[in-house]
Amino acid sequence: MQHRSMRIASPVGELTLVARGAALAAVLWQDDLPTRVRLGSLQEVADCAVLHETARQLAEYFAGTRQQFTLPLDFAGTPFQQEVWQALLTIPFGQTRSYSDIARQIGRPAAVRAVGAANGKNPISIIAPCHRVIGASGALTGFAGGLQAKETLLQLEGITLSSDKEARKKGLATRRAMQPDVNQGCLF
Repeated sequence: MQHRSMRIASPVGELTLVARGAALAAVLWQDDLPTRVRLGSLQEVADCAVLHETARQLAEYFAGTRQQFTLPLDFAGTPFQQEVWQALLTIPFGQTRSYSDIARQIGRPAAVRAVGAANGKNPISIIAPCHRVIGASGALTGFAGGLQAKETLLQLEGITLSSDKEARKKGLATRRAMQPDVNQGCLF
């Protein structure tokens, strides 16, 4: 099946939205490696309802007026990857989890590295919030969109990683009150 796509500008760079049927199949980064999410051929279109709705909801998210996405999703991956990606969807806006938290959540506490690998293959970035997964030390870890994009997304959600060394050792992240700036436009 050919995938339909459209490109949008965003505060974290150009994103490629990809649909399979009537569902969102991927949100890809500008410099995404072609082997990270294997989709086959993409046909750029201007008239796909789910892609337009995704662009609208992302614009609201970047403007600070949306905290949860309501889109039909079509994850393509192994059963284990799908478990991890479903767990990502349960991380609330403004909160973080560690890879070991996700491993425990899916009932596989020893699979921390496998959770990290599955997180890295998450095809639906931002919507399935892999950016909310941080290292056990509280540090930012690898991210397909780059660490600057991850930090930007966390800051947009009001998450600041503690600079206190003791808190970082415990893996603590804090959420500060978020006051959206209505004058700060989205780049859509």
